[in-house]
Amino acid sequence: MKKFSSLLTLTILSTLTFAQKSNYNLIVGTYTAPGKSEGIYIYDFNSATAATSIKSVTKNTANPSYLASSPDHQFIYAVNETGATSTVSAFKYDAASGKLTLLNKVDSDGADPCYITVDNKNVIVANYSGGSLAVFSRKADGSLTEALQIIKHTGKSIDPKGRQESAHVHMVKFTPDHRYLIVNDLGEDQTYIYNYNPTAKEEILTIKSVLKTNAGSGPRHITFSPNGKFAYLAHEFNGSITAFAYANGTLTKIQEIGTTPKDFTGKIDGADIHVSADGKFLYETNRGDANSISAFSILPNGKLKFIETLSTLGKGPRNFTIDPTGKFLLIGHQYTNNIVIFNRNKNTGKLTDSGKRIDVGAPVCLLFD
Repeated sequence: MKKFSSLLTLTILSTLTFAQKSNYNLIVGTYTAPGKSEGIYIYDFNSATAATSIKSVTKNTANPSYLASSPDHQFIYAVNETGATSTVSAFKYDAASGKLTLLNKVDSDGADPCYITVDNKNVIVANYSGGSLAVFSRKADGSLTEALQIIKHTGKSIDPKGRQESAHVHMVKFTPDHRYLIVNDLGEDQTYIYNYNPTAKEEILTIKSVLKTNAGSGPRHITFSPNGKFAYLAHEFNGSITAFAYANGTLTKIQEIGTTPKDFTGKIDGADIHVSADGKFLYETNRGDANSISAFSILPNGKLKFIETLSTLGKGPRNFTIDPTGKFLLIGHQYTNNIVIFNRNKNTGKLTDSGKRIDVGAPVCLLFD
């Protein structure tokens, strides 16, 4: 009985220690050109106070604009967005020190990769200017093979400013069941759903279906509800959000909702979109002349109900993230070279300025690990 009691005590203490964890690594991908950033930054983030301190800077990696962490948290993968010479880098990751050690770098097989995703078997990138996606296998040591599969999109759409004269793959994201890959093509106004066979020798991805979005909307980023039943697609050109019901590789549209006032006439440039971990709230950012973030509550049927739109307190909000406790929301601003930290009310979803900032050159991707 004493042995059982001691074991129970240890289990409770272990659970409490985990629950009370207050420090996390915040990993920041940036644009190193025109020179205010030196590479990939890792900060110690205190989730009780939102206080931050620098742990490491990984230099000599050009424009590591977007990052992904492996499921076992042992490796970090980064795109190097440098036009026709773009690459993908693999790093060994030491969470305790924040140190990244370069393992290898391979050709991205498409110009300007802007998104990257990883699972236990593969790394997949979206090549924006190249209009393609590429699949790389992960070796046992975490390094990357050359591309095993490259899929080139060839369509276009109607944007009068020339941003849709060719395909622009903007995001690659696994569905919650991990059986499919969602690929948003901003240039074509299309969202592709690919079957995913991670162990296939040749065709790891095969086309399942294609969704046409509203012409001239520019589908950019998509996110799923934690229960996997709903998906929300943010459109770059008009800032609108399309809500879908999701099941078995099928997206069924249930709502279209805007994120700017009806009388807004400036440039919108929708950027990023995320759902809170409890599945209750959704947030979306706009760049351009808007520089705003909108909050919505998620109803039981998956539809969105508007809460508020407020300034992001910076210029060029790109990626944003909610810290693991849900208390803070952090927004990276490409043009004002900082990360603005908002307090987040977990009951109402509303945001208020914490007054805390992280000064860092051209932040593009924020990742807690």
